Amino acid sequence: MLDNPIASIRNLRVEFQTKDGPVLAVDDVSFDIRPSETVCIVGESGSGKSVSSLSLMRLVEFGGGEISGGRLIFDRKTGGETDLAITDQKLMRTIRGNEIGMIFQEPMTALNPVFTVGRQLTEGLRIHMGMNRAQAKARALELLKQVRIPEPERRLQQYPHELSGGMRQRVVIAMAMACEPRLLIADEPTTALDVTIQAEILALMDRLKRETGTAVMFITHDMAVVAQMADRVVVMFRGKKVEEGTVDEIFNSPKHDYTKALLAAVPRLGEMQGKSLPEPMKLLGDTEHSRKPIPGTEEVLLEVKNLVTRFPVKGGFFRRTVANVHAVEDVSFSINKGQTLSLVGESGCGKSTAGRSILRLVEPLSGQIRLGDTDIVALDQQGLRKARLDMQMVFQDPFASLNPQMQLMDQVAEPMRNYGTVKGDALRKRVEMLFDRVELPRSFMRRYPHELSGGQRQRVAIARALALNPKLIISDEAVSALDVSVQAQVLNLMMELQAELGISYLFISHDMAVVERVSHNVGVMYLGRIVELGPRAAVFEDPQHPYTQALMKAVPVADPSKRKAEKDLNFKPIPSPIHPVDYEPAPSEYTEVTPGHFLLTSDSGY
Repeated sequence: MLDNPIASIRNLRVEFQTKDGPVLAVDDVSFDIRPSETVCIVGESGSGKSVSSLSLMRLVEFGGGEISGGRLIFDRKTGGETDLAITDQKLMRTIRGNEIGMIFQEPMTALNPVFTVGRQLTEGLRIHMGMNRAQAKARALELLKQVRIPEPERRLQQYPHELSGGMRQRVVIAMAMACEPRLLIADEPTTALDVTIQAEILALMDRLKRETGTAVMFITHDMAVVAQMADRVVVMFRGKKVEEGTVDEIFNSPKHDYTKALLAAVPRLGEMQGKSLPEPMKLLGDTEHSRKPIPGTEEVLLEVKNLVTRFPVKGGFFRRTVANVHAVEDVSFSINKGQTLSLVGESGCGKSTAGRSILRLVEPLSGQIRLGDTDIVALDQQGLRKARLDMQMVFQDPFASLNPQMQLMDQVAEPMRNYGTVKGDALRKRVEMLFDRVELPRSFMRRYPHELSGGQRQRVAIARALALNPKLIISDEAVSALDVSVQAQVLNLMMELQAELGISYLFISHDMAVVERVSHNVGVMYLGRIVELGPRAAVFEDPQHPYTQALMKAVPVADPSKRKAEKDLNFKPIPSPIHPVDYEPAPSEYTEVTPGHFLLTSDSGY
């Protein structure tokens, strides 16, 4: 049985027609996926990983691609092999979702914004499994519990935009699992998830794989996830397969230069021990002189005191406020000029809301926000517009934050046009310089966002944030969707810019290894409060709060011999942040454990 692969990709070749002629996205790629096996496909964005999976689903045609050669043999539930490369779309509709499930990379674009989560979850069950409404709803509820979404009954009634990024991704995973497919294609399924949920989702997928014999094709750029999940690894580079082997072979004795470079770019937890300051990563081929620690200054740039942000929950006939979501509750911290403070925590803990409240993209309920001498909370619209010259944001999902109808050149130039900082020929030169800074070819300036890979789009977003020379950049999961080599380059770029221009960062992330690499100070958030705050070395090497300790334990390590077992992960379910209108939470009280290292002593609920 094990010798019979569920899917065999043979000499696959995929082309895309572009304005500049045909582009070969995948060239002569072959590999097998067997029952109960996880095959991880790794490589940079643009290497053809996602195109291979979309070809197997025959979705590549809808994106302008064409399978111009090769065979895609799939062993169906009903028995008998089918070549998916020549199957008609009518039969493919039966196979998709029912026999091959797919978890897409960007959950906001994979979910339909006009239907509730419940409707989207039950649709596949009713079409493929022939369930009635009540059965489908019961199964949908069971699936949401499986992927550990809090308050699943309420979530079924909600729309995708009402959920955090991590929750949306869990809904997409539940949808892919719904019909118990024979083959599950997971395209970066955990990029937008925080460590605790990532650890659980990986354990969940592993358990489902063992129980149902599902084969998993796992596309990722996170080498720690590969070490945790893979049985075999296929390394891709520029549309070709450059190496294939068992997970131990790839990690312990990589043969190809590209695989070695990929492994060298992985930030590993614990690498910064004994170093008090962040410093850029040493990548293959780098010279030594460019890797200097970044001290920053002692001058405070941003001060946040007792920040509270709540969202009303409306209900009843008159849509009155019946409760409040306590997204950010009594949060205080400061960031020095030229330094980085990272906020870490699970999705839904309020870290993104805190970042948006500082820019007043979300209006805070109370608290003080001072940027230099400016009181941000007191500003009117005109004053706020002026203040935003000094503070910019890089959002988590670059596809949603870029305008699909504008060329990239205009998107990067737009902030400068809006504020009139640079004009004419100088504007074009500055845009070219920004493209050079984020290491994108100038020929991309004429392209549109959909013509770029995820990592390239995120670089455009960073270039746009740098356009106005801001003093503070709030980076909301800015590198979570990037592959390792690109992530390492973007992080190094951000740190070099910090050293050169004295930019301060509020770095919002769930990737503990990345946070350890870039931070001067770290704040750990749980249920809207900072439960631990201090210098990076203190928080990482001596975590005091039980929640921080649980977070550290969940981080996957890029070493196949240190896999986490499901029994190691004992997270408590997150309590609901929704409270009645008259609920008054206690203020946050801290004790100083060591100089600058603060621990929340009032009840954090963990």
